[in-house]
Amino acid sequence: MPTTVKNVLDAKGYAVVAVDPSKTLQQVAEILNEKKIGAVVIVGVEQRIAGIFTERDLVRSIAKHGCDVLSETVRSVMTTTIQHCRLEQTVDEVMAMMTAGRFRHVPVEKDGQLAGIISIGDVVKSRMQEVEMEAEQMKAYIAS
Repeated sequence: MPTTVKNVLDAKGYAVVAVDPSKTLQQVAEILNEKKIGAVVIVGVEQRIAGIFTERDLVRSIAKHGCDVLSETVRSVMTTTIQHCRLEQTVDEVMAMMTAGRFRHVPVEKDGQLAGIISIGDVVKSRMQEVEMEAEQMKAYIAS
C-alpha cells in the first residue's frame, strides 16, 4: 500500500513554521536560521496559505536587490504561486510534483487551511523506508 502524506505527517508531526506576511526578510531569515529549516509558510486570514518563502527566495532577493532588501516585508518577495498537496495524496505523487516544479517544500492543505508541510527530505526518508521494507520482504520470500 503506498505511503500517503498523512502517513508521513503522522510520523514526523504536523507542526509547521508559519509567519505573517508583514515580517521583514531579516526577521524571516533569523527564523530560518534559528529553526534550522529551509522554508516558512506565509499565512493570512484564518490560517489560509498566502505564499511560501524559502532559502532560495532569500538568495534571489539579495542577489537582485542587494542587502537593503532585508528590511522589506516578506510579502514583497514571497512565492505566491505555490502548489500544495492533500493528506490523501501519495508520497510518489508529491515527489513527482516536486521534481516537475523543481521545489523542495510543499505545504499540506486540509479544508482550505494549512495542515502541515512536506519537504524533499521527508519524501526521501519515506521512500527509503519503503525500499528497505521491500528488500526485507524479498529476502523473507527467497528464504522461505
